[in-house]
Amino acid sequence: MSIGKRRMRERLKVGVVLDLDAGVAKIGWSCIKMAINDFYATNSHYKTRMILNSRDSKRDVVGAAAAALDLIKNVEVQAIIGPTTSTQADFVFNLGEKAEVPIISYSATSPSLTSIRSPYFFRATQDDSIQVNAISSIVHTFGWREVVPIYMGNEFGEGILPYLADALHAVDVRIPYRSVISPKATDDQIMAELYKLMTMQTRVFIVHMYPSLGNRLFNKAKEIGMMTEGYVWIMSDGMTGFLGSSTSLHTESLQGTLGVKTYVPKTKELEDFRVRWKKIFLQDNPDKVDVELSNYGLSAYDATVALAMAVEQIATTANFGFQKANVSTSSTTDLDTLGVSRNGQNLLKALANISFKGLSGDFQFIDGQLPSSPYQIVNVIGDGAREVGFWTPRGGLVREMKSSLPMTNISSTSNPKQLATIIWPGDSTAVPKGWQIPTNGKKLRIGVPVLQGFREFVGVTIDNATNTSTVTGYCIDVFDAVAQALPYALTYDYIPFARPDGEMAGTYDDLIHQVNIGNYDVVVGDITIIFNRSKYVDSTLPFTESGVSMVVPIVDSKTKNAWVFLKPLTWDLWVTSFCFFIFIGFVVWFRGPPSYQAGTSFWFSFSTMVFAQNEKVVSNLGRTVVIIWFFVVLIFTQSYTASLTSFLTVQKLQPTVTDVKELIRNGKAVGYQPGSFVYGILKDLGFDDSKLIPYVSPEECDELFTKGSGAGGIAAAFDEVPYIRLFLSKYCSKYTMIDPTFKVGGFGFVFPRRSPLVSDISRAILEVTEGDKMKRIEAAWFGKQSNCPDSTTSVTSTSLSLHSFWGLFLIAGIASVLALMVFVATFVYENWEALMPSNSSQHSIWSRILNLFSIFNQKDLRSHTFKKSGNIDNVGISLPSTCAPSPSSFSIHTDFSREPPSPLGSDLNSNGQAPQDVSVDVDQLTNPNQENSATEINQANI
Repeated sequence: MSIGKRRMRERLKVGVVLDLDAGVAKIGWSCIKMAINDFYATNSHYKTRMILNSRDSKRDVVGAAAAALDLIKNVEVQAIIGPTTSTQADFVFNLGEKAEVPIISYSATSPSLTSIRSPYFFRATQDDSIQVNAISSIVHTFGWREVVPIYMGNEFGEGILPYLADALHAVDVRIPYRSVISPKATDDQIMAELYKLMTMQTRVFIVHMYPSLGNRLFNKAKEIGMMTEGYVWIMSDGMTGFLGSSTSLHTESLQGTLGVKTYVPKTKELEDFRVRWKKIFLQDNPDKVDVELSNYGLSAYDATVALAMAVEQIATTANFGFQKANVSTSSTTDLDTLGVSRNGQNLLKALANISFKGLSGDFQFIDGQLPSSPYQIVNVIGDGAREVGFWTPRGGLVREMKSSLPMTNISSTSNPKQLATIIWPGDSTAVPKGWQIPTNGKKLRIGVPVLQGFREFVGVTIDNATNTSTVTGYCIDVFDAVAQALPYALTYDYIPFARPDGEMAGTYDDLIHQVNIGNYDVVVGDITIIFNRSKYVDSTLPFTESGVSMVVPIVDSKTKNAWVFLKPLTWDLWVTSFCFFIFIGFVVWFRGPPSYQAGTSFWFSFSTMVFAQNEKVVSNLGRTVVIIWFFVVLIFTQSYTASLTSFLTVQKLQPTVTDVKELIRNGKAVGYQPGSFVYGILKDLGFDDSKLIPYVSPEECDELFTKGSGAGGIAAAFDEVPYIRLFLSKYCSKYTMIDPTFKVGGFGFVFPRRSPLVSDISRAILEVTEGDKMKRIEAAWFGKQSNCPDSTTSVTSTSLSLHSFWGLFLIAGIASVLALMVFVATFVYENWEALMPSNSSQHSIWSRILNLFSIFNQKDLRSHTFKKSGNIDNVGISLPSTCAPSPSSFSIHTDFSREPPSPLGSDLNSNGQAPQDVSVDVDQLTNPNQENSATEINQANI
């Protein structure tokens, strides 16, 4: 019964094309046989059985093609597993497409072998175009700006390059050189290529080749000293996937290297299979004791299981035969007689629908390829590879694998802590810079401009006898200081950009273009960073001020004439001051005839301005007012004196022109440096060529200013701020700089696009400019300029206004008004009876007011003056009949012929005593209107 069932099973011939003497093929072949045995042992009830027919490709493309042709034509296999390499697969899948026989490769990883080119090609391993993203993430994470790929010169090596270049470009990493090594290269040829790499500055290498060739490469790299500190080696999955699985890959040559390999989750089924495979493999290959199972062996196992499942799906409708080709008598090749599989399309569809969980993980063909898989990042240390992290299509670089990871942009992952500690070549834990100036490499060729003027920035002296040049200047010293601040040695030569006659060989743009075409490695000088130049070169951070400004002559705008003494004060302050002098004279009143009272009051008030008054003020209220007024006058006179001195001695320097449009409107000529981008700015502003006059030195610019715009000179000059600073340091008393009108980047050093030196030089520039070294360089070339005022500011003197003194006037005014109010209130209170007599009908209101004023004009005998004199008893008193007696209603005779009237509040003589010959005239008291030449009624205000 069992024999009958066994006979009913359909036998399907499957071809296997491998390099049977190669290590990777031996591993794959053992896994393929184990897959057949395991699959049918588990599924003994299946109606189909695959019969393997192997052929040795003998590590040759033609051999692989011949083996596949033999299997298709003579054996009539329904599918082929293999071949081993991408180069062989490129030929074999064309045969499969012609015969409609599916080709399933578990080790051909070249991205060019896609199902787009042939629907009958199935890749049962990861495409190399996936791992380039893992490699670029590593490079980006450690901040390396340049890498050199080292790859095999065949389909396997060259197929990855376009995808690797795109991935690196996405993270702003440059490939300055591509190192191609032939699969048949000798050791001497490998050595010569490595020596060439040593002379370059890049120290990051990506190796993509077969393990056999890669092992030779690393052996020679170690021999010549390229596996030491400072170097970075990253291996692709083409080598890393065979670590420990091939005796030809020696880890002692790979110490400190990084590698990416397809990640295979660890499961119990996988570990059990490793144990079984090791036992079976050693039985078949007893001399391969150190070989371990590789990921390609797992892929071979899963690919065989997938094919067996597909064959079983089409078993009921399959016709496992070949349709013979119509062979004509003229056919002379085997390809002309190649038949077509009758079941090829059905098997193609079945393979596309296969999905299961294999030893290497989830297995499913999508457009003939497996979906993207995570990659494991390993570090070769000792006898094996240590896991340092992972890369996933969804999460980028991660330290540990998790079930769910957030979607991450590859270019955004740049934290080295995402990986475990890495031991780099030379047993170093410090992350290599990835860039180093080789001691045996060429010197940098630095182009410098040749200037006729402004040689303080760059000065070139050419010795025609020895054909040598000496380069000096501010920019040169800055670059030398920056180069010394770098963490590595930088060797270079300055090369003047000059013609044989010593003149500059072109414009600044021409000089910068020399960097773009490779004639110079760097340009150092007074090179301004502008947008147009950034399109084809890279510049460092600026080391000078930025901006394009205008410099113009300055003149003294003040006119010093006969009336200059009026200018220190504004007209409102003059008027206010005059009014206050009159007001203070009214408040502080003096006794005597009206003309004398007015003259003395004015004299007293205005004499306080120079503190020359000699009138005595006795009243406490008067003293208070005068003290405050003295304080106001002191500040007022001192301010006036200082302002007048400024007007007479200090210049008010003003620019002759402040507006660019005014220059254009008036047709004024302006100056510029020839060869500078400033010329383009002036043309864009609207200046005519006839109005643009070049100058090459500060001295020539000064001469053009002296001539003037109408006599072949200029009215203004446009230049960059550093040049203007230098010009003004020599002519600071004659010219000034107007605020910058155009913003530019300042002076910087020019490098080729994507040069790694740019970032290092920029950091060194910051270090130099923030220290004292830059100050010493500036002082050496431009001087300290301590005796030259800042030309951007002009010293001016403006008139004093009322706004500056209104507080003082307010205090004086309030004090005077309050004192006056206190005196009036006190006087009215003391003389209330005279203002309001008992018989009000006898006197009119006007007569009572006149009576009050008459009392006001009398001396107050109760005052401190008379009390102090002790002579009040000698005064005869009679009261007028028209008013009641009052303590303050005394009339006295004062002899003005003997002494002048006393100041406010007292009638003291010059000796400070009261007059002795005072007599009372009763007739005068009873008739106040009577003339008396010997007496005067004196007022005492306050």
